[in-house]
This record gives sequence, C-alpha cells and structure tokens, in this order.
Amino acid sequence: MKYIKLLLLLFILQTQAQQGGMWIPSLLKGMNEAEMKSLGMKISAKDIYDANTSSLKDAVPQFNGGCTAEVISTKGLILTNHHCGFDVIQNHSTVEHDYLRDGFWAYKMEDEIPNKDLEVTFIVKIEDITIKILEGVAALTSETEKQKKIQENISNLTKNSPKESWQENRVRNFYDGNQFLLFVIESFKDVRFVGAPPSSIGKFGSDTDNWVWPRHTGDFSLFRIYADKNNRPAAYSVDNVPYIPKKSLAISADGIKENDFTMVLGYPGRTQEYLPSFAVSQIVEDLNPAKIEVRDAALKVQDGFMRKDNAIKIQYASKYAGIANYWKKWIGETKGLKKSNAVAIKQKFEKSFQEKVTKAGKQAEYGSLLSDFEKNYTDIKEYSIARDYFTEIVLRNTELLATGYKLYQLEQLLTTKEEQAFTDRKTNLINGLGDFYKDFNASVDEKVFEQLIAIYSKKFPKQFLPASLENVNAAALSSDIYSNSKIISYDKVKELLEGDSKSVIEKLNNDKGYQLIKVMADSYLKNVGPKYDEINLKNIATQRTYMKAILELSLKSDRIFPDANSTLRVTYGKVKGYKPNDAVYYEPITYLDGIIEKYIPGDYEFDVPKKLIDLYNTKDYGLYGVKGKMPVCFIATNHTTGGNSGSPALDANGNLIGLNFDRVWEGTMSDIYYSPEICRNIMVDARYVLFIIDKFAGAKNIINELKIIYPAIKK
Repeated sequence: MKYIKLLLLLFILQTQAQQGGMWIPSLLKGMNEAEMKSLGMKISAKDIYDANTSSLKDAVPQFNGGCTAEVISTKGLILTNHHCGFDVIQNHSTVEHDYLRDGFWAYKMEDEIPNKDLEVTFIVKIEDITIKILEGVAALTSETEKQKKIQENISNLTKNSPKESWQENRVRNFYDGNQFLLFVIESFKDVRFVGAPPSSIGKFGSDTDNWVWPRHTGDFSLFRIYADKNNRPAAYSVDNVPYIPKKSLAISADGIKENDFTMVLGYPGRTQEYLPSFAVSQIVEDLNPAKIEVRDAALKVQDGFMRKDNAIKIQYASKYAGIANYWKKWIGETKGLKKSNAVAIKQKFEKSFQEKVTKAGKQAEYGSLLSDFEKNYTDIKEYSIARDYFTEIVLRNTELLATGYKLYQLEQLLTTKEEQAFTDRKTNLINGLGDFYKDFNASVDEKVFEQLIAIYSKKFPKQFLPASLENVNAAALSSDIYSNSKIISYDKVKELLEGDSKSVIEKLNNDKGYQLIKVMADSYLKNVGPKYDEINLKNIATQRTYMKAILELSLKSDRIFPDANSTLRVTYGKVKGYKPNDAVYYEPITYLDGIIEKYIPGDYEFDVPKKLIDLYNTKDYGLYGVKGKMPVCFIATNHTTGGNSGSPALDANGNLIGLNFDRVWEGTMSDIYYSPEICRNIMVDARYVLFIIDKFAGAKNIINELKIIYPAIKK
C-alpha cells in the first residue's frame, strides 16, 4: 500500500505542471494537458502519446544513442542536427571529397550512403513497473544489497516482460529510484546518409557562437531509415527498403512569432534539478573550474594545429567540437548558477523543507537528510576533484593515455578472468582501434599531453598523486614517451598485442607510455576510486530518500518533474526573447541578415558560401522568406539539455516548426537549476532548413517527399 500511495502521488505531481520541466509523455493527461492548452496547444495528450494508435511519439526516435531525430516523410526520411550527424559526415570525408567543407546531397536514393553502427530507436510502449521492481527491497538494510536486489528485479523484468522478437525491453528509474518505467523499443540499424549542408552553414559560428544567442546556424542533416521487407529492423542489406513509419511530421512554413506555443519532444540526457546546495556549491567552486582548465588547455593546442593543416582539421573536427561543447557549457553553467544565486535559492528551499519535515512529524525518517548531505559532500570533495582530473586528462582528452588505459584494462582482465576472456578482449581491441588511429595525430597529442600532464602534476590532490609525477618536467616526459612508446601508432600497438598473454603483458610493461598509464591507473584505482564509490553510494541512498521526501511533502502546485535520463520527454513553453543583462534585450528570431553581418571571408567559423550570399543579395527565398527576410533561428522557454539535440520543435497543431540544437549560454545552468527568466533553448527555423534544401542545394527530390504546410497567401 505504501508504494501504491507513492505512485498515486507521483501521478498527481506529474500532472500538476508549470511552464518548463521535462514530462513523461504517457502521463500528460490531466493538468499538464490543461496547461498546455492554456498556452495555446490545439492537439490532445493522446495525439502526443498513445500506446495503441499512431501518435507523435512514433515520429520521434532517439538518434544513435545521444541525440534525437524526427521522421519527416512516409519513406523513412529523418531530420536531426548537423552536429549529431557530424561523425558520419567526417567519416565519409577525405581531403579530395570533403563533405564537411562542401556538404553532401543524395539526389536519388541510390546515392544514399550506408553507415556502420548507426542506429535510431523508437519507443513502442511505456509501462509503470515500480511495484514489481521494488518488491523485496524494503526489507533489506544494506544499500549495496538494495541496489543488488533492484538490479535483479530489473534484469528479470527486462528479460521476461512481453515484446515482439524484434523488439527490446529497457527499464529506467525516475525520481532518483522512486519510480521505474519499462520501455518497449525498436532499433533500426540500417540508417543511410542523405544530406547535409556545408559546415559553413551547418556549423556557422562554430565554437565562438556555441551556446550563444543571437545564433545563425543551419544545424541540420538528413538520414533515411531502411527496414526489411516486413518493415522491421534489420542489419544493412542491399535488399532493405525505406522504412514506412507509423507517423511522420508535417512541416510548417507558416512561421512563428513571439508568444507562440512551442513543444519539444526528445531524449534529454541528464539533469540534476534536485541536488542539495552542498553539491551545487562544489560544482561551482571546485569541479567545473577543474574541468574547464583541462579542456581549455587541450583546445588551444588542437586549434593551433587545425588552423595550419586541413588534414588535421578533418581528423580533429569532431573531437575538437566534442571537447569544446561542454567546456563552454560548464563556463556558462557556472556563470548562470552564480548569477541566479542558485546555491542561496537551494538553501532557502532546504530551510523550507526542514520546516515541512518537522511539521509533518517526519524527523525520524527525514530529519537528518541535510546534515548527511553536508557530511557526505565534505568527505567526497577531494576524491571528486581527483576523479574529474583523472577522467578529463587520462580518459577523455589525452588520446595516448586513453588508449593506454584500455590496454591496462586488458591486463587487469587477465588477473580476474581466464585466458579466453583475455584473448577475446584483445581481438576486439585490435579490431576497434583501427578507426581510432585513423583520426589520431601523434604530434597533436604530444603537445596536448605536455599541457595536461603538467596540470595533473600541479593540480591533482597531492595525497593521491604518484611520487613519479611530483614536480614533473612535462616537456621532457612528453618527448620521451612519444619518441619511444608504441602506443603512438596502430601498427605498433598491434605489435604489442601479438602473441600469447604472457608475451603481451611483458611487452606492455616494457613500454614507456604503458608504464606511465599503469602508475596513474594503479594509484587512482587504489587511492581514489574505492573511497569515491563508497561515499557516492551514501549520496545515492540519501538522494533517493530526499527525493521521496520532496514528493511526499510538496504541494500539488509544486513543480516536481523527474530528472532527465535519456528517455522520451515532452517540454513546452513559448517563443520568447530574454534579458540576459541590464539594458540588454534579445529578440527571439534571427535572420539571414545576421549571417551576412558576421561574414568573414576565409574564416573557418564565419565564412559563407558564395551561393548563399547570392541568394541573399537577390532575396531569392522562394516560399520560405517573410517580408523580404529569411528567418534562420529562434528561441523559446522549452526546458532542454544534451540529448535534445535534433529534437523537433512543434507548433500548437503538432507541425514541425524548428529543430532544437542548443541553449543560450546564460541559461546552461538549467541542468541544475531552471530559471524561466533566462533559460532558453535555441532552434533552427524549419523555413531555413527548407530554404537550404530547396534553394541552396536544389534537392527537389527531398522537397517533393515532404508534407509542407505553406501560408494561405502563398498557396
């Protein structure tokens, strides 16, 4: 009965929405739907999610595990961001055929390019299984045992819940483990590249404009889903045919204006809206600054090489963009959290929370939560800082060290598993590293290593730092390792991995690059990882109870939506400008005029194709311009995060009006604290997408596939 009451409360709170929030589509019926209609929505909650008939959820798949896409034709054509398709575009690019520079368009289906390991995933059904997952958990006292039991129940229900043979079950937790939902999904693995504008359109403004408004980026690319003859998921085959979707979106060329209703569907990755003030303070003061410093150093090195060598630019374009993305996000997040006084607001909430606990007579159950948080976050601080430096320097931003760590894991496997497991992992490693070394440049990585190992030596908490890295001569160490280690090339790594386990381990341990990573990894895994995990497990348990208490003690009108976890969500709001600073107001729509204003001939961020300039000069906007101007991007109050890249922005009738791709810099703290005053998501206008496909690329074959709703006066 206890969990049934909690579920009812979750449902009530889910439906008591306010503008903002990330809502579960299967639970929109009720106050969410009422508010959406009060904001201007003209469709129903059932039009958004229906398990039995086609609905908007059937047109919005997850794209390759980290982005969102939308189906825009009855022949399986999908639209997502240019930056979501960036790896694909890069992988098909060469110096001779540079699709990053020149763009790519398939003017007939036979020209569409297959892609290895690219997939899109649709949600078929969502079911609440909380009671089943938590069965037998309450009686356990150990947090480790509780987590083990939950995982057992998840495994059992994932395996045994009904589904078709070509489908898959996935279980995700919500409200920090207080609710569990089962998702039945279908994943299509034959996804072909159809088109993308040149980076001078698709990445216009590049890293300078990233997270910035006003924005003028045509951030889109096109792919097509292929299926077997039964319209079911299948591996790539020449016999596959275009997928026939349950639902495809019509595209509105009617335009938008300020205060219009907007709705975004997608797969937001991760938010932490209910962190206590102690955690937020640590993020602002310690963790973000450490990660920003590391990535700032790596980016400066890579940028210097990329500006001088086009081959390196192609090799590192995707990697650089990935590093820069969260580097700049963390800077904006920190700025926004400070400006909005998020820590003080959290503290005020916590004071009110404590009063509610006392008033409800729940001191025994919830009275020590905040003091437990304070102790835990104090205890974990140095371990968290060490963990972030290790992750950023060893695992993410120094490629030799990241590869070396995979080799280190291979050696560890031999000590815990049998010989066959070692051999299997070694084979997989050899096969997988080929693609990595295709885009690896030892000269670039050496200079990145030199900068980052110096930071590691100086900033890594001294009590955990290996003695050999104290006061290190970074330049000498870099030269020694990159001159002598075999990890710097694919052929040499394969030499290291030739032979039986004994000879492989012997060769690895004689390699200077491997020796360094082994010292760093051994120290981290002995002195940092276990203690961090121990304290973090306490925080997980405390956070779950804290979330449960918030749900129990909140009013119906309080805004309690579940944190993002890469599951399908709905967020809604309005097209809206904002005021980032005193005496500054940003309009909600940008135009092609702004691209021309920013144009710098030959600049890799702000160059503009001649054809686009010609179209601007002649005002040849076709059916997509308005009053002699070509709309490019717009902003709204939708609450989005990473994973919402590529999400469809829909109007009141459920028609596609834009493509979500970013947030404003001042509002990137929305992962931790959402403020409707300054948090805005950025979308490329659907009219600009159509204009580029039609007038710039001349891809009439694509335009003819689409259902486009034009303004009445232009019919």
